[in-house]
Amino acid sequence: MDDLRVRAHELATRGEPFALATVVRVERPASARPGMKAIVLLDGTLEGWVGGSCAHPVVVREGLAALQEGRPRLITLSPHRRERDDQEGVIYHPMTCHSGGSLEIYIEPVLPRPVLLLVGESPLVSALARLGRLEGFTVWAADAGEGTRTLEADLSLPLEQLVRKVATTTFVVVATMGDADEATLEQVAGTGAGYVGLVASRKRADAVMTDLRGRGLPAETLRRIKAPAGLDIGAVTPEEIALSIMAEIIKVRRAQRPAETRTPAAAPMTAAASTATDPICGMTVEIATAKHTLVHQGVTFYFCGARCRQAFERDPARYVTAGT
Repeated sequence: MDDLRVRAHELATRGEPFALATVVRVERPASARPGMKAIVLLDGTLEGWVGGSCAHPVVVREGLAALQEGRPRLITLSPHRRERDDQEGVIYHPMTCHSGGSLEIYIEPVLPRPVLLLVGESPLVSALARLGRLEGFTVWAADAGEGTRTLEADLSLPLEQLVRKVATTTFVVVATMGDADEATLEQVAGTGAGYVGLVASRKRADAVMTDLRGRGLPAETLRRIKAPAGLDIGAVTPEEIALSIMAEIIKVRRAQRPAETRTPAAAPMTAAASTATDPICGMTVEIATAKHTLVHQGVTFYFCGARCRQAFERDPARYVTAGT
C-alpha cells in the first residue's frame, strides 16, 4: 500500500493523469478488503489490487471513463441488484464471479494542474499571477533575461524553453504591452495551448493581427488568438482587467472536456467500438484483450471468463435466440 502511495505521488508530481480506485465496502466472500487501492493509467494499465478477475476490467473501464469525464464515481459490483444500487451517483455492474460477494469502489481522477503562462511584466501580470494561484493554476513566467524578475512564479525560464513544455492544459497570456507582441505570439500561437490571449487595446490588437497575417501565420492559428484578451466587463484598472482575463480562461477551461486537456503524448481513451457484451452475464468485454472467445455461425462472441464461455458452448442457441 505504501508503494502505491509513493507511485501515486510520483505520477502527480510529473503531471501524469491517473485514476485512483479505493475499495470502500465489501460483502464476503469477495477477495478485496476495504481500503485496498489501485491506480488506472491512461493506457489501461492497472497497478495495485481491488479485487480479482471480475473487478479488474470494470475498474479499468470506469477509471478511464472518470479520466475522460473528469468526475469521480462510485461503482457497485454485486450478483444481486439492490435498491441503493439505483441511487444517483452509483454505477451498478453485475458480479459475474461464481465466488460471489459484493464490492463498492470509489474511483477518482487525478488530473494535472492547469498552467498559466505569463509573458511580460506589469501590475496586470502580477495580478494575474495572484488570481491564477487562487484558482489552482501553476504559474509560469517567461524570463526575458534582462535583470531580476519581480514576478513570483513556480517556474521562470526563457520563453523558448517554456514553449517546449506547453500542453493543452497551458493557458497563455501575452502582456508585453507592445514591446514584443508579434514575435511572442508567433512562438506561442502555434503550440497546443488551451488558450492564447493578447493584452492590448482593440486598435492595437487589430494591428497585431494584421501584422501576423502578413508574416504568414495560418488562418487557423490566428483564430486561436483572443485579442484583446478577457471578457467585456467594463474593466478599467489592472486588477479588473486581470479578473476579466481569468474569468475568460476559466470559461474556456470548463468548456473543454478533460480528455482534451491531456498532453499530446497521452494514450487515447477506449472507444465503444472496441468492446463487446458477454452474452451470458451481460458484462462489457474489451475486444483487444479478451482471453475467452468463441466463433459460432461465423460470429465471434466474447466472454468475461471461462465459465461464461462454457455455458454458451453447452447451449449457444439459447443465448443467440435471446438476442444477448
